[in-house]
Amino acid sequence: MARILVIDDDYLVRAMLTRSLTQAGHEVLEAANGDQGLSAFHADHPDIVITDIIMPDRDGIEIIMELQREAPGVQIIAISGGGVDARYSYLAFAEKLGAKRSFKKPIQPSALLAVIEEMMGGEVLDKKPAEALP
Repeated sequence: MARILVIDDDYLVRAMLTRSLTQAGHEVLEAANGDQGLSAFHADHPDIVITDIIMPDRDGIEIIMELQREAPGVQIIAISGGGVDARYSYLAFAEKLGAKRSFKKPIQPSALLAVIEEMMGGEVLDKKPAEALP
């Protein structure tokens, strides 16, 4: 199983993801903002990072860029509930910067777990939207 870092400023989202991932047998680390997330990454070296995009202190785009510089092999999943500008796709931008997959909130745990299994199995990921997964 994987060691997964969940970075999200929304406590309820973190709790839901942590519960789902832990029940599936993964080790989960949590961070409430981008600065805490980078500190946790440096301290614990997770296999997968799940990061929200819109957060205080340091947003998910900054997290992705930093991780791509420091640890280009880390698997990153971007998540977002949107934002004030619906014309701009934060998730598409996150994928261009290095996130392997992205999910729009609310996240279906079964779809997230399927993507994590793909990542841990080393399979080549296609770029179809994660929402289309069973």
